Amino acid sequence: MKYVDEFRDGELARGLAAAIAREASPARRYAFMEFCGGHTHAISRYGLADLLPPQVRMIHGPGCPVCVLPIGRIDQAIRLALDEGVTLCTYADTLRVPASAGLTMLRARARGADIRMVYSAAEALDLARREPGRQVVFFAIGFETTTPPTALLIRQAAALGLANFSVLCCHVLTPPAIAAILDAPEARAPGGVALDGFIGPAHVSTVIGSRPYARFAAEYRKPVVIAGFEPLDVMQAILMLVRQVNDGRAEVENEFTRAVTDDGNLKAQALMADVFALRESFEWRGLGVLPRSALRIHERYAAFDAEARFGLVYAPVADHKACECGPILRGVKAPLDCKLFGTVCTPDTPMGACMVSSEGACAAHYTYGRVRDPAGPH
Repeated sequence: MKYVDEFRDGELARGLAAAIAREASPARRYAFMEFCGGHTHAISRYGLADLLPPQVRMIHGPGCPVCVLPIGRIDQAIRLALDEGVTLCTYADTLRVPASAGLTMLRARARGADIRMVYSAAEALDLARREPGRQVVFFAIGFETTTPPTALLIRQAAALGLANFSVLCCHVLTPPAIAAILDAPEARAPGGVALDGFIGPAHVSTVIGSRPYARFAAEYRKPVVIAGFEPLDVMQAILMLVRQVNDGRAEVENEFTRAVTDDGNLKAQALMADVFALRESFEWRGLGVLPRSALRIHERYAAFDAEARFGLVYAPVADHKACECGPILRGVKAPLDCKLFGTVCTPDTPMGACMVSSEGACAAHYTYGRVRDPAGPH
């Protein structure tokens, strides 16, 4: 199989669904978390949940870059554009995330802030090169997938000696987030989110490889199956997880062998290690403050660190009281558990980040009509 439509074959999907139904014991329940928002959208878009037997349930995870970014970081970026007069370049999803005081980046732009959407990090660097009199800041977010392009950008800026370019770095790491889910009180409390395994992220794993997930199999006894984003990838991964649970195994398996290796992309890893260093701690939406879970710009590239250049101080901000984005990111609640879902909170009028991002669980449920799903993750 080498063409994308081969991984969307309905007959093969039904065959995998039949295999899952045969092998999933009706005497027990299976709860698997798809960490990545891309998998959440695949499950919703292709109706994969409808193909699963009732004892197999998929639970949304925190692998949506925009969703886990706390309000305080959005506020930092907006204040840079409004108060410092910089040109802020960012990816599209962040433009509509609700921030403090009723602001979003789009509303800040309406107030005069120079905030621009870019399709790639390189566009921000090109702008700084073309207009040396303009202070350009790239708002860098995302997991390990988008981190290497940011690292390359900073290296190029250093090589060019661009004094008018800097990066507001909010890159986060996947393994600490998985550990936080497993260490959360909900994972251990009676009636809590008792996960039986994970579908490991696809694109992240092309960078970091499969080895970083080994500790979750060894220490927590939770199987991990890395899967691609196509429907057959996801269905095959669920079958592999069911088989591991039935066998009493906890291993890291790689369904996405056409793109993921044990070691990952060593060149990208070396690039990240050169440009970035671990933060002591970082606040995540829904997960709280996690130690050593995010990256900062290394001292050797401090000239391109917007936090240092503009003396930024982080201030945490609470989410909207009625928004359930945090519990949804932890797998404790489902989108339909939120009173705002589909009423005052829609993709046109999002109240929380999970409805904004193209990878958000709420956006997936709303866009693809998964309102038939039973409420709750259990």
